[in-house]
Amino acid sequence: MLSMPWWIYLVLIGIIVSAYMTVRTAKKEREIDEAFIEKEGEVYMERIREERARRQQAKRMT
Repeated sequence: MLSMPWWIYLVLIGIIVSAYMTVRTAKKEREIDEAFIEKEGEVYMERIREERARRQQAKRMT
């Protein structure tokens, strides 16, 4: 193992660091996406609640 040139060790360390950063970034992006989806879902559900309330209000008027 020690018979390899020193720059090969640097390349291997670079590959490992790159893989770690890729996994870390993917996890962070997934969390951000899930938070965005959750927020948009809540906005959609609020619109449904408002529409339901509006329709019930219109039923009571007739």
